[in-house]
Formats: sequence, C-alpha cells, structure tokens
Amino acid sequence: MSAALQKWAPTMTEQRHRLLSVLGATVILLCLWAQQALAATPAVTLPVPRTTIAQGQVITLSALEKRRFRANRIDRFSVVPNINDILGKEAVRQLPVGEPIPKSALRRREAVKRGEPAQLVFQDRGLEIVAHVEPLEDGIVGEIIRVRNVDTGLIIVGRVEENGTISIGP
Repeated sequence: MSAALQKWAPTMTEQRHRLLSVLGATVILLCLWAQQALAATPAVTLPVPRTTIAQGQVITLSALEKRRFRANRIDRFSVVPNINDILGKEAVRQLPVGEPIPKSALRRREAVKRGEPAQLVFQDRGLEIVAHVEPLEDGIVGEIIRVRNVDTGLIIVGRVEENGTISIGP
C-alpha cells in the first residue's frame, strides 16, 4: 500500500473503536425501545390475597385487595379476573400474598352435600313447615337441587339457602 493510502486507511484499533461505538449506540437504542414498549404494555387489575390464604379457607372480601399487573405477565396463566368469582369459594391450596389467583386453586363450597341430612323449609304468610330431607346432589347457595323427603320418599326440588337449608314455596 502506498504511503499516502496508509495515511488515510484506519488502523485496526480505530476500526475496533468505531465498531464498539456503533454497537454501543445500537444497544442504547434497543434499551430505549424496550423501555417504551414495556411502558406501553396495557395493565390489568386483578384480585390478590392481602394475607396468605390457607388451604381449605373460605375466601372473604377482607382477605383480598386489587393489584395492577402488566397484561403480558399474566396472559400465560389461567387466573381469576373478577373478585366476585372468588368470594365464598374455598382455597384448594395455599395462596401467597400479592399473587394472581389461579382458577385451579379454587373450588366452590357446597352449603349442602349429597347424602348428608338437611332441612326443607316452606314459608308463606307466617306459616312455616319443616321436613327432614336427604339431598340427592351437592349444592351451593342459590342453586336449585333435588332432595328426597326422608318420611315420604317424595323427591322435591328446592333452593339452597346460606344456612344450609333448602327452601320451597313463594
């Protein structure tokens, strides 16, 4: 190479410095882009345990609070998005503080269990009739289930009440 050309040609060290500065600028731009992308990610508000919820515990409103999560963080789980879908249910396993609640960690809590003695109540205008029945299926509060009258053997349909009785009538 001629002396004049050598004077203008960059050395290996200069080439390395240029390459590193281009790479550094690229990394900085990528970091800024990623930061903007994360900031633009929509947030989702989900109910989470305020305190640790033990296995078998019935979940109440006082045990829950709301917390915001990035939508891309929770898309991969099957979590309960609505607080009303949690209340009154039983925890199948321990639920940690501040974490979204998986659907698989909850089960409905039956107020009436199949085969366990229960009371059938009829009320109308001050008249109350109570009969002993055997539920033919599990039932949660508000659900309509079939029961068998222990004395007569008749199968009756009634609504499960919060106190574990089955009501019929107006």
